Amino acid sequence: MLLLLLLQISGSCLWLGRSEVVTSFESSCPQFFFKETPPNEALEPNSPARICQRYKNQYYFATLYDRDRRIPVYSAYLYQPGSGKRPKTWMVEPQLMGSVYPSTMEREWTLLNYFSVTSEQLSKSQAVLKDYKNLTGLNRGHLNPSGHHPDNSSRTATFTLTNIVPQNEKLNGGAWKNYEQQTMIKETQGCATTYVVVGAVPGNNYIANGRVNKPSHLWSGVCCEMDNDEKKAWAVIAENDRNNIQLITLGELEEMLTKLYGRDQVSLFDRDCPRE
Repeated sequence: MLLLLLLQISGSCLWLGRSEVVTSFESSCPQFFFKETPPNEALEPNSPARICQRYKNQYYFATLYDRDRRIPVYSAYLYQPGSGKRPKTWMVEPQLMGSVYPSTMEREWTLLNYFSVTSEQLSKSQAVLKDYKNLTGLNRGHLNPSGHHPDNSSRTATFTLTNIVPQNEKLNGGAWKNYEQQTMIKETQGCATTYVVVGAVPGNNYIANGRVNKPSHLWSGVCCEMDNDEKKAWAVIAENDRNNIQLITLGELEEMLTKLYGRDQVSLFDRDCPRE
């Protein structure tokens, strides 16, 4: 037992990333939501996990994860773009296997070699790198993109598979990329603080022998607090099989998501964020 504890401590020192599965975003990492109000329960899956994504002892964003489909429902963050290199190291969330495991965002290799975790345990709880190998027409699509963050640590924190979905490669490298890199810069002119929620609507198809869901749509909603204390909002939605996005109002996105999910009325932000 002592040896195992020492190995766990040693393994933790290899990577300083931390993420936590929590019971409530409001009490754990509310700062990523406009007026500290997460989306309502209309998007919640049957088996959800709320993850406060922390790296080097600092929270960087929040993710609602679908344990059954092994994809994020949404990731919420503050838009603070900056220049820098794109990270290359992918990590996973140990606490999706259970609360007895470290609250540490780790590489798969670290967990397998220092925490006595088996590949079967890890892959049962979430998507792993193997699931995204040898894809045709799809690639790993960030919900919260690394380019929307200002420094190496914040960008590295986005490289967790709990923030990734199978995305159409033409969409990911085309219209969606243009929105992330060009439209967002244009639309956020005059914004003092910009809150973003990016999500994926579960689809009917899967990759990795039925393990990981391929979303039918990807979407993003934005609420901006402007320098003059006014607020504005906008949104986009895209079908995940074509290279095209629709730039729409926040209210239109919420109505579309309500129809796609077929549940209660969807609300992505506090009511003070304009819907028109």
